[in-house]
Amino acid sequence: MNKPIVGITMGDPAGSGPEITIKALADPEQYSYCRPIVVGDVKVMEQAKKFVGREDIVIHRCEKVSDALFTPGTIDVLHLDLIEDISKFEIAKVSVEGGNAAFQCVKKVIELAMAGEVDATCTNALNKEAMNKALEYYHGEKSDGYTHFDGHTEIYATYTHTKKYTMMLAHHDLRVVHVSTHVSLREACDRVKKDRVLEVIEIANKACKDMGIENPRIAVAGLNPHCGENGLFGREEIEEITPAIEAAKAEGITGVVGPCPPDSVFSQAIGGWYDIVVCMYHDQGHIPLKTVGFVYDREKQEWKAVEGVNVTLGLPIIRASVDHGTDFYHAGKGNGNELSLVNAIKYAVKMTGRAN
Repeated sequence: MNKPIVGITMGDPAGSGPEITIKALADPEQYSYCRPIVVGDVKVMEQAKKFVGREDIVIHRCEKVSDALFTPGTIDVLHLDLIEDISKFEIAKVSVEGGNAAFQCVKKVIELAMAGEVDATCTNALNKEAMNKALEYYHGEKSDGYTHFDGHTEIYATYTHTKKYTMMLAHHDLRVVHVSTHVSLREACDRVKKDRVLEVIEIANKACKDMGIENPRIAVAGLNPHCGENGLFGREEIEEITPAIEAAKAEGITGVVGPCPPDSVFSQAIGGWYDIVVCMYHDQGHIPLKTVGFVYDREKQEWKAVEGVNVTLGLPIIRASVDHGTDFYHAGKGNGNELSLVNAIKYAVKMTGRAN
């Protein structure tokens, strides 16, 4: 069985994405379970290897995926000429050039996956402000007419023509999916509707089965404190969430339970009670995941671990991503943490069903 080809975007060149990509792929282990190819700009990657002190690594310029060598010690880069003058490009700064570069990499890797040229995609972070400044600056000329995207998830949904999708975050066996993500908290509450909650339960169930979990145990979090206390603190659990759970059971999704109090369900999931938790809004899922995945060393005053994977479910292609931002603070210093990217690559491979 051929190892799956994973297309990895370099992310915003002003951030730490290119550097952590060099650090991740400098380890021969990644080549033992996949064939990675970076979608980005060779000039950026050459600069990044200097930042991380790995000038021994060879950057191999590819014009197409079939040019790749997939050899440890060499990083294949599908070259997109995105940065005009790398010597003048400013690191750790929001820019139209950086935002456009990040967007073009995402657009290209989706195209490759849809064409079957790569088996899975993995994304480094982009800066939403920079990307949208670029989309607006070019008036959609470089983005098929689109002048705004909320983030990676929406780009993938648009370019794969996907209507039903959701974000999943994972840290080892803790997995969370979301009813809503990048909207205001006020709007998020309004989006807690039976049909959408049911849709996310269905997507979560399929995702778990695709990962080899035969009978997924799915916890559905409540929206309100103590799940509303029978309507005392809100009626969403009674009118929307519980009916969605009952509808899922009627469809044969027997492992779904809830509504579960959000202040305890994540501890239960970490303890092995559940395979996945359906969350009602962005921070309800992100906070517990990042609390266990992001570990700060007080004494050294630096991040000891930045782990976690972001996966878009419901797409016709595989997309996993780092679970952190562009990390302008570490950009250009060579000390960004590559753990989340390594985990994302491994998760993408796992989702192909071709992991060793």
